Amino acid sequence: MKSVAFIPVRGGSKSIPGKNIKLFNGHPLVYWTALAAQKCQHITDIVIATDDSEIAETVEKFGFSKLSVYHRSAQNANDTASTESVILEYLSQAKSNPRDPFVLIQATNPMLVEADLNRGFELFNQQPHGSVISCATFKRFIWNRNGTAANYDFKNRPRRQDFEGILLENGAFYINSVENIFAHKNRLSEPIQICEMGENTSFEIDEPEDWLILEKIHKKHFPNTET
Repeated sequence: MKSVAFIPVRGGSKSIPGKNIKLFNGHPLVYWTALAAQKCQHITDIVIATDDSEIAETVEKFGFSKLSVYHRSAQNANDTASTESVILEYLSQAKSNPRDPFVLIQATNPMLVEADLNRGFELFNQQPHGSVISCATFKRFIWNRNGTAANYDFKNRPRRQDFEGILLENGAFYINSVENIFAHKNRLSEPIQICEMGENTSFEIDEPEDWLILEKIHKKHFPNTET
């Protein structure tokens, strides 16, 4: 069985130019999620899908045994193209086994580690007809625009240590079967299991401020990462 970790990275980031290969804690940003996939015992192949030659050259220098580059079409690398469109493009050309698991990983969450992916696969294997999404435990009080509390009773405000919080989609990874992705044209299909990750994984890098915050958090948790 082949288990592909698919990491789509475009060259044309507007908010943070060159984001995907900009150095983040000493390595290109995409390195960290690729490293997690390289170490994950359930993943056999890592595919970096890019339209950018500099990104391709950079990731090939990582020296990861599982890694290869897929040169995505310009049509599926523009600002309006969905992630699903490039996934379906790749799967159509790869002619993957319908039963194979497929993992979408987003480079914008460098807090991902192999233990998270291993737990995700354990959940997926318990229900091979559905899919798995990663979420961060998020202990914040959420309000609706109409002035009502969305996830707690403000008249009985809980202490943080007693507050269950909510689960926030953190964009780290999604696991599904190839056949489900083709059938639903979506990274997810029901039934969906949630792989919970820590609150420090709730950030995704989309804006310069996100980069500054998350790099500091990342350095605390990855002080001396070995390749």
